[in-house]
Amino acid sequence: MRTFLRWTLSLLILGAMQPVWAQLTTPPSGGNKKASVSEKIGITDVSITYDRPGVKGREGKIWGTSVAHYGFQDLGFGTSKSAPWRAGANENTTISFSTDVKVEGKNLPAGTYGLFMALQEGGATVIFSKNSTSWGSYFYDPAEDALRVDVKTTSLNDNVERLKYEFMDQTDNSAVIALLWEKLKVPFKVEVDLVNTQLTSFRKELRSDVGFNWEPWAQAAAFCVQNNTNLEEALKWADVAVNAPFLGQKNFTTLSTKAQVLEKLGKTAEATALMKEAMPMGNMQELHQYARQLVAMKRSKEALEVFQLNAKKYPTDFTTSVGLIRGYSAVGEYKNALKLAKTALPKAPDSNSKSNVEKMIATLEQGKDVN
Repeated sequence: MRTFLRWTLSLLILGAMQPVWAQLTTPPSGGNKKASVSEKIGITDVSITYDRPGVKGREGKIWGTSVAHYGFQDLGFGTSKSAPWRAGANENTTISFSTDVKVEGKNLPAGTYGLFMALQEGGATVIFSKNSTSWGSYFYDPAEDALRVDVKTTSLNDNVERLKYEFMDQTDNSAVIALLWEKLKVPFKVEVDLVNTQLTSFRKELRSDVGFNWEPWAQAAAFCVQNNTNLEEALKWADVAVNAPFLGQKNFTTLSTKAQVLEKLGKTAEATALMKEAMPMGNMQELHQYARQLVAMKRSKEALEVFQLNAKKYPTDFTTSVGLIRGYSAVGEYKNALKLAKTALPKAPDSNSKSNVEKMIATLEQGKDVN
């Protein structure tokens, strides 16, 4: 008996010592290509990982067949008796969002999801499952759904040989993500709350080493001004950029940014005082851009004063000459603006500048504002 036990133990030890060989690298089974596509929507990272089956001569035999079945079916394997299409081939197609988003107007938290589709004629139910690690849809469980949205499908004129996902119709805060294969397009719209996700990111980053310089604080405050949001916190950020120990600096950017926040908050007198302090610190481009902003805000008289200050500081610069043209035009002094434009034309440093001044001259000769 002891001999038998020793013999059995020896076999087990020898078996445990046998090397486990890794598989060689080969293309995926069935020739389906692995792929991923990623883009940012605002500052939100969106990534899709999938396998790309080919049509391979099956035109007209893809949709509503065993290749990409309609609705929910028992696939004869796994635990699911009512499975949607896997929206690709092989493993789960997955989609990841780095922040909370809206899909077709419905909320979906940040995370990675299994992506499935229940197809039908002219439409599809796009399913985002909390289970992103199973193989295909053989183990699909509706209890794990994070979101379902219904979309319309459209026909394509040209054949797409290999299934792919594309980001289309992008805006600053949205994109349409579309599955394209054979002659069918399945689109769904993803939107982000750009302002709030950006503010959340600012709050986090400003507490890191990024916040050891004045520039990010001023940048965050300027974003709030541009979007007319979060102004009370923006004022705190702007004040850090100006006054914080070790990092705060009084320069044109920090003072003018704080002044813009104050202006938005209705504290005009404080904003004006800050701008008087900032003006002598501004370089030629900073003063020119500030004056352009004043023109856009219909504060034409103030804009002209800044353009005049800039021209006095930099009398030989072509940009300040153009600034004076804009300044006089903004207050309706078209004759003075036209005279300055004709004087500036020979000084144009390049063809684009010359063309712009020529357009200004033509506009002023018609008695119209160039701004």
